[in-house]
Amino acid sequence: MVTPEIAEKIQRLEEKYAAMGQNLSSYLDGLLYADYLTYWDYIQLDVLLNLQHPRTPIPDERIFIIYHQITELYLKLSLQAIEQISLAPVLTAEIFKTQLKRINNYFHSLTTSFEIMVDGMDKEQFLQFRMALLPASGFQSGQFRMIEICSTRLNNLVYEPQRPEVEGMDLKDVLDKIYWRSGATELATGKKTLTLRQFELKYMDTFLQLATRYQNCNLLASYNKLSPAAQTELIPLLREYDLNVNVRWPLMHYKSAVRYLHKKPEDIAATGGTNWQQFLPPKNKRIVFFPALWTEEELNNWGKIAMGE
Repeated sequence: MVTPEIAEKIQRLEEKYAAMGQNLSSYLDGLLYADYLTYWDYIQLDVLLNLQHPRTPIPDERIFIIYHQITELYLKLSLQAIEQISLAPVLTAEIFKTQLKRINNYFHSLTTSFEIMVDGMDKEQFLQFRMALLPASGFQSGQFRMIEICSTRLNNLVYEPQRPEVEGMDLKDVLDKIYWRSGATELATGKKTLTLRQFELKYMDTFLQLATRYQNCNLLASYNKLSPAAQTELIPLLREYDLNVNVRWPLMHYKSAVRYLHKKPEDIAATGGTNWQQFLPPKNKRIVFFPALWTEEELNNWGKIAMGE
């Protein structure tokens, strides 16, 4: 028996497919013969579980791979949330708050789960398989750099002493001075490491396109377009986001590096050749997405409190 509700839905489906020049009957035939959807097919479980390809037979290398893959998925979710804020047809405080809460939750999960990296691997196993990873490095996470670019003025991603000289420059020239480009240079010669050269070759064009696209709609620019009342609602969430991305997340990497690479009398170099002792601590970088939301004292002590200083 066809109820009025079902008849109405059939009518709406006919209109939907007619608009595409298609016949509803053909689609109904497809439904008759289609298999039921399964969980493992929907999330591509077999593909997912076969995406780990260790370079060595050392068991804990698989932990290292899987955790970094999980990280990249959370970063992808963060970029999707940023896009929904920045590219919203009509941005409201509610949209901003909803998506910002999601991003903060993603980074909270990342930060609290980093113990998997800090204490979850055998140190000797890590020091064995790490040499098979050269010159790959977590430094080469393009998605994390994209999050930075989409969050604030590109000038805010330049080391503070250099910011006056990049004011008014084209985005490409500012991008040339972005802080992380000095994080993977050889200490003795100042030359770019292979890690950095590979990274620039793969991503710099993409970063410039992204910086251009988000120049007037990054999170800081989007925040500045809202009314004072809406801005007030967002301040706690934006401060939390700033701390999550620029203090807590790099600090966890620093703790992991200390756990595995600190060794007297001389620290072990990171696989990408980065000077991790200087580059990873947030107090050294002092990168802040929303500087106007922090007091001068807070900015002067950026990252220090979180590091127990």
